[in-house]
Amino acid sequence: MSDTMRVVEISKPGGPEVLVPATRPMPVPGPGQVLLKVAFAGVNRPDAAQRAGTYDPPKGASDLPGLEASGEVAAVGSGVSGLAVGDKVCALLPGGGYAEYAVTPAAHCLPVPRGMGMREAACLPETYFTVWTNVFMRGRLQAGETFLVHGGSSGIGTTAIQLASAMGARVFATAGSAEKCRVCEELGAERAINYREEDFVEALKGEGGMNLILDMVGGDYIPRNIRALAEDGRLVQIAFLNGPKAELNFALVMVKRLTITGSTLRPQSDLAKAEIASALRERVWPLLDAGRLKPVMDSEFPLEDAAGAHERMESSAHIGKIVLEVGG
Repeated sequence: MSDTMRVVEISKPGGPEVLVPATRPMPVPGPGQVLLKVAFAGVNRPDAAQRAGTYDPPKGASDLPGLEASGEVAAVGSGVSGLAVGDKVCALLPGGGYAEYAVTPAAHCLPVPRGMGMREAACLPETYFTVWTNVFMRGRLQAGETFLVHGGSSGIGTTAIQLASAMGARVFATAGSAEKCRVCEELGAERAINYREEDFVEALKGEGGMNLILDMVGGDYIPRNIRALAEDGRLVQIAFLNGPKAELNFALVMVKRLTITGSTLRPQSDLAKAEIASALRERVWPLLDAGRLKPVMDSEFPLEDAAGAHERMESSAHIGKIVLEVGG
């Protein structure tokens, strides 16, 4: 292996144009870590937030963007068991995915599902870790319950629809066009609501309220989510595309006995992420191996055109996941 590698780095906080190709020294795996030769890297909203200067990487993480990737184990650090050089995996990363090589804890790696290529596998870790921990661990979604996911055509949304449907929930979604709504319904949503044409609160009144809502919009959606929840309902917040502030009637929260919670994935401890990976391996990976779940792919860009990938993501025109081809 060379001592250096191709990367895309953030030259300064700003728009997609600040993502620039560069050369960096090859990282070295520490105890409990593996070095991954990256084939494809997933592109996610937190990458754009980091690029804009509003989402700093955790202490000790690479300053390069990129929170998920697929590839081949190129080296293992001390104390690693269960993985060997040459194994093909997909992995949740603390950062550094926009590069030819990246290091990550071995416990955050999962096998590439049977019959799935590296391109699709790169789309799994960030979305499945996020959906599992928020919808099933924090949100406690059960079979037969009603579940509303906002942004149903996004990477998170398409994953949440499929996984909740597979677990026996009744799924509803919001999306911004007729085409996006059609995709949501094909993936398992009973009904997808075009938020540009209908108010989701009014549209869902006949369902008796939602048991769980997964929201990444925030802003004026927060009080509307409270109105749309059934008694003993749960609201899980994972992002704030419309901002983190809202005026809220907490009397309604009390009367309906609601739970409001949320989380971000990246700052959680390595142990917490390892526990999520273990649950995914046991509960979700068999569904991926069987072909019952699959990532919805939008587009692919070469590593050096990470700026184009970010422009595509921030246009919100995409349906499903965007990836960077790094090593092919």
